[in-house]
Amino acid sequence: MQPVRKVQSATHFKQVRGPSRDDPNVLVDDLLTPCSPGDPQAQEMTWMEVPGEKLLEPIVSMPDMLRSLANTKPTVNDQDLEKLKKFTEDFGQEG
Repeated sequence: MQPVRKVQSATHFKQVRGPSRDDPNVLVDDLLTPCSPGDPQAQEMTWMEVPGEKLLEPIVSMPDMLRSLANTKPTVNDQDLEKLKKFTEDFGQEG
């Protein structure tokens, strides 16, 4: 989700080279990706002003993954794990 947040919160985009939406084997030079306002190629605009076919989403990075993991709540609690343990003991099979 971090790349989506980067796109949604960006105030500036720059033109970059990337794969064409029509044919990923063809590189085009007119895609737009979020950038810092201080980037020499920065153009002030919001993501709503970027044509959908011209948006090059940021690549998911390790810091993005770590930030998401830090903000993700567990879906299983200790009580659920105890129920699973009891089930395994009663029926003798894991999973």
